[in-house]
Amino acid sequence: MELNPKKTAVIFKALCDENRIKILQFLIGGEKCACRLLEELNITQPTLSHHMKTLLDSGIVNGRKEGKWMHYSISKEGLEKAQEYLEYLKGEV
Repeated sequence: MELNPKKTAVIFKALCDENRIKILQFLIGGEKCACRLLEELNITQPTLSHHMKTLLDSGIVNGRKEGKWMHYSISKEGLEKAQEYLEYLKGEV
C-alpha cells in the first residue's frame, strides 16, 4: 500500500472535530436525516452543512438526497480506508 498524504489528511481532518465525532456517534445507529442531526446537535443548518461536507469529502460518510433533505450514513469502505492508513502508519501493512 502506498500512503497518499493528501487523502490521509482529508480523512483525519474529518475526525479531528468534536461535532463531527458526535455526528458519527449518531450515525452508528443507522442512516439519519439532516433534520434529525440538527435537532440532536443543536447547531445551525450552515454549521451542519460545513461538517457534513468535510465528512463526505473524507469518504467516511455517505449522503443521499430525498426530497429537500439529505440523509447520511457511515461508509464502511471509508472507515476501512482510514483504518488501512492507521495500520500503515503503525507499520502493520
